Amino acid sequence: MFFFTRYPSSTLLKTYFPDVQFNRCITSQLIKWFSNFREFYYIQMEKFARQAILEEVTDSNHLMVSRDSELFRALNMHYNKGNDFEVPDRFLEVASRTLREFFSAVRTGKDSDPSWKKPIYKIISKLDSDIPDVFKSSSCLQELLQS
Repeated sequence: MFFFTRYPSSTLLKTYFPDVQFNRCITSQLIKWFSNFREFYYIQMEKFARQAILEEVTDSNHLMVSRDSELFRALNMHYNKGNDFEVPDRFLEVASRTLREFFSAVRTGKDSDPSWKKPIYKIISKLDSDIPDVFKSSSCLQELLQS
């Protein structure tokens, strides 16, 4: 799901986990998991943005996340360990945009402000895409593994 949405609402989570008996604690835990997923994502973005600066990249337009990039491999290994899911192209676009935003912020010194990441989070939160209906099914994993 993280490949489609980085910021799911509790309502969205309830829609896509029909077999879960939701209560405040479980909803809170799922939201926390997504928060941890985002944290890893943003840590990787910052790491690779700083690496690009060290490699003297000057134009953020040269920063792309492709299926054969080291950054993609790190993210895919974390979110899709068994490589069971086809990562949507839209995720690559969002990841590229995120990387460029981090690169630009670090390159221009915005990282000296303690809340420098907040504007990036606002941009990325608006880039979530629709989740395929297959994720609503209680047999989602079996269906995705067969396709």
